[in-house]
Amino acid sequence: MSESTGTTRRSVLASGVTASTLSVAGCLGDFVGGSGGQTYTVGHGEYETEVDAAAFPEELQIYCVQTGWSNWGAVMEAFEEEYGIPLYDAQGSSGEALEDMRANAQNPTHSAYNGGYSFGLEAMNDELTTEYKPANWDVVPDDLKTDNGHVTATRQMTTAVTYRADVYEERGLDAPETWEDLKHPDIAKDLAFTPPHTANGQASALSVNRAYGGDLDDLDPVIEYHEAIAEHGADFRRNVEGPMTAGEISTVIEYDYTGLNLKYNNEEFDEDQIEVAILEGPEGEPGAMNVPYGYALLRNAPNPEAAKLFMDYVLTEDCQKLFFDAYVRPIRANELDQPDEFPDQSSYEAAGFTIDQEELVSKQADIQETLVDRTPLQGAQ
Repeated sequence: MSESTGTTRRSVLASGVTASTLSVAGCLGDFVGGSGGQTYTVGHGEYETEVDAAAFPEELQIYCVQTGWSNWGAVMEAFEEEYGIPLYDAQGSSGEALEDMRANAQNPTHSAYNGGYSFGLEAMNDELTTEYKPANWDVVPDDLKTDNGHVTATRQMTTAVTYRADVYEERGLDAPETWEDLKHPDIAKDLAFTPPHTANGQASALSVNRAYGGDLDDLDPVIEYHEAIAEHGADFRRNVEGPMTAGEISTVIEYDYTGLNLKYNNEEFDEDQIEVAILEGPEGEPGAMNVPYGYALLRNAPNPEAAKLFMDYVLTEDCQKLFFDAYVRPIRANELDQPDEFPDQSSYEAAGFTIDQEELVSKQADIQETLVDRTPLQGAQ
């Protein structure tokens, strides 16, 4: 199960990467030797080392590096074109990846984890990861990486509401501004959240919870919110693009990335049919959780050399630009030109909030269990 869907039709497409991207990508690290004997310099500071192409696998497996999510398809293609290493299309959510890592702890099947940052911290606490600081580790904000080099953020997303503007107009509905607006029967009847066992589904639930005064120890507000919208037909959906296109749902709670990608990169819609909004609580409370995503090298995993090269590549400016092409905010966003299509920055400032990732990790299992057990919305499992 992918955490979302999307392709791109901006300047760099998932189906074709520009020559300039590929040519610059070779600057990732110095390399020596001819074909079949290249050695690349990877790593930051004391982690700098040489990796030999002779040790690269026929296919590299990294959790949640998958087509249809965060423009990984374009990243996978660019990396293979430059270094000759194809990546396995690892469909799945952060929670599913964590469970698989635990199940295969004695014999890892993947080289690295990629997904929700808090799930990476859980993997670290379970001693499933190992230390590695990729090149450009120093430009990642301190609160979005662990000092020991186990988990490093590569991009961020923010909880948002995406809705069919044409359907709202037909129903005589105003554009939503707060979470309270989504309780309207004509909105809630085909409103969908993503399941809470995913990183984005958990963020959606915690966004609503914060908007109504809750915290990590008090989930009553979001459960009460679910009760209010469930009676009108709202539910959980594992995938949203198909149902949105088919008209089964008109409103979905996901990341800003999902909505913007649907609005600008989906040929099934005219741009004015889809709108994306960042919501506050009914009294102006923050209601849009900022969620970091990142990666971690796995302990005793196969093909660590190729995994290090890939991790270094993801933090290059050229790869970071590929995230922006799908409206995912890269971790190096302040060094790049942000697309104009994002919602106004003032809405992010008014509604956005962050949660201490270490605290979230310590309570994450209980949060997800509570949400699954208590929510009246169908499709939580």
